[in-house]
Amino acid sequence: MLVPVDAARAGIVVQLAYATPDNLSGAPIYRNPVCLLHAAAAERLHAASEIAAGLGLRLKIFDAYRPPEAQWRLWEACPDPTFVADPRRGSPHSRGVAIDLTLVDGSGRELAMGTGFDAVVDQSHHGRSDVPVEAQRNRLLLLGIMTAAGWDHYRKEWWHYQLFDARRFPLIADGAMGPPLM
Repeated sequence: MLVPVDAARAGIVVQLAYATPDNLSGAPIYRNPVCLLHAAAAERLHAASEIAAGLGLRLKIFDAYRPPEAQWRLWEACPDPTFVADPRRGSPHSRGVAIDLTLVDGSGRELAMGTGFDAVVDQSHHGRSDVPVEAQRNRLLLLGIMTAAGWDHYRKEWWHYQLFDARRFPLIADGAMGPPLM
C-alpha cells in the first residue's frame, strides 16, 4: 500500500527530479508529482529523518515510488543497468520501497556528495576515494543515518536506498495511486 510522504511533519524536503526536465530523460516524467512510498518504507524514512534531525540535518528526496511506466522512460533514456533498473525485472522504486535522497543542512543547502544526483559515472559509487574527502564523509554520514533506520544501500549510487529484500514487494502499476505520466 502506497502512502504519501508527509514532508512537513517529517521535516523532509521533497524535490522530485522526475517532475522536472533535470533528470536522465531530459524531460519531466511525472505530470502530477506526489511523493509516495510503501507504508513500511515510509515508516523507515521517518526514522531516518529523526536521526538526521538529531544531527541538525534534514533529508531531501529526489525520487520515491516510480511507476513501471516511468521506469520504461528512464530505461529508454539510459539503458545502463548499473544506474537504471531494467524495467523487465522491475525496480525497487516501482515497488514503493526505494528512495533517492541526500542530506541538507539547516539552511537547506545540500551537503557535498562528490557528484550530483543521477550522475551516471563511476564516482557515484559508494566508497570511492577519488571524490573529495568532505564528500566521502557526507556519503558515510548518509549511509550511517539510513542504515541505522533500517535501509539497505545500492553500492553504485550514493543516493539510492531501499528496504532489504525489496523484490519480495509486488510491482505497483501507475493506475494504483502513482503519479500520472505525461
